[in-house]
Amino acid sequence: MLQRGRPKKYRIVRLDPRINQFSPRGRPGRPDEVTLNMDEFEAIRLADFMGIGQKEAARLMNISQQTFSRIIKKAHKKIADSLVNGKIIKIQGGYYVISSRTEPFQKIPDKTTHTNKELG
Repeated sequence: MLQRGRPKKYRIVRLDPRINQFSPRGRPGRPDEVTLNMDEFEAIRLADFMGIGQKEAARLMNISQQTFSRIIKKAHKKIADSLVNGKIIKIQGGYYVISSRTEPFQKIPDKTTHTNKELG
């Protein structure tokens, strides 16, 4: 089936998380899981951890400020759900590229590759 609408842009992620899963303690049995996409993790890292404003963080991720706002709102909701309901948080997936460059890209090469793509 053909994808409808506008093609999705890669989100620039500058830091691959050292830990990809958080699990609550003290809850018997197997708790439910919430998946935090890599772009959501990066938005949390930039805005909440580093204290960068949404406009600048959006520029660093090569997305619009509106898109950044939607991503961070979704990430906050997932994290709150995990904390309140004792769910596991898994960090994985999404439509992103990992980059060590300090400036945002003007053009991302070849969008036909897989979602996790490393750029120098």
